[in-house]
Amino acid sequence: MSPFIKSRRIEIMLSALLCLIVFEFHGKSGATSFDGATLRRKHTLTGNIQIHPDFQSRFLPFARDISVYLPPGYDKDQTRKYPVLYMQDGQNIFDEATSFFAGKEGHWDELAETLITQHEIEPLIIVGVESSGLARLNEFTPPTGGPRQGGQADLYGRMLVEEVKPFIDSHYRTMTQSSRTSLGGVSLGGLVTLYLGLKYQDVFGQLAITSPAAFWDDDIILRCVQSLPRKTNQRIYLSVGTAELPEFLNSTRNLRQALASKGWKEGSDFEYVEVEGAKHEPNTRAIRVDRALRFLSPVLNKRSAKAGGA
Repeated sequence: MSPFIKSRRIEIMLSALLCLIVFEFHGKSGATSFDGATLRRKHTLTGNIQIHPDFQSRFLPFARDISVYLPPGYDKDQTRKYPVLYMQDGQNIFDEATSFFAGKEGHWDELAETLITQHEIEPLIIVGVESSGLARLNEFTPPTGGPRQGGQADLYGRMLVEEVKPFIDSHYRTMTQSSRTSLGGVSLGGLVTLYLGLKYQDVFGQLAITSPAAFWDDDIILRCVQSLPRKTNQRIYLSVGTAELPEFLNSTRNLRQALASKGWKEGSDFEYVEVEGAKHEPNTRAIRVDRALRFLSPVLNKRSAKAGGA
């Protein structure tokens, strides 16, 4: 198969998936009905989650909800500040009712709540930034010189860094230094996480990348890594499932090698997780969410963790 045909097949596959995602999103939100019955799903939020609806950026045209998970003990000590993880596709990470995967969500809230209360990780704030339907493809992909769709990742990055992060820092007790600020995402969200993470290495000191679409635009993100003049001072978590499409699995393995060749060392500032039999969907990612949280927010001080998670 020629590279052009392969590229077109992947692009068509992603477009078809995106159409299904949009249909599911409209269905769960009540915009789609079947036999006169409105399709709705139950909320599955766990813990203290604050919703900021219709956040409007000056860089992008679509408003989006911002969901903020606050750790146990947040209201108890009004002087304590917390590390922050910013996640793409925020509608998918906490709640089945908003997820564009029917009846499936990422369980970041449940797992964080459990790990924090058991003092397995340091308490952290998790910010879910909602993606924008069909605009997701444009917002999550780096600029391209070719005719394909996409290329607004730089504008999306400006929204995150110049608008969303200052908003969160002004409304919540956050640790603002880069070493205490993480960025994460799945699939195209994983692609944009690495792209923007490398661009804003002085803002995001840790990256959590799950099942990234690293094959996008003829492996553009691999070329970004390979073109780095030197390894950055960032910690990176990378994971994929062996039952995902070959494009995801193989390109993630190539990305692992590219990062290692630049100097990231597994067991130190880099963790790679390959889960046997895991597919490209939320319900098979729980083990990877657990590992990601342990990597991003290890218990630095047992006494501090117990005080915050009480």
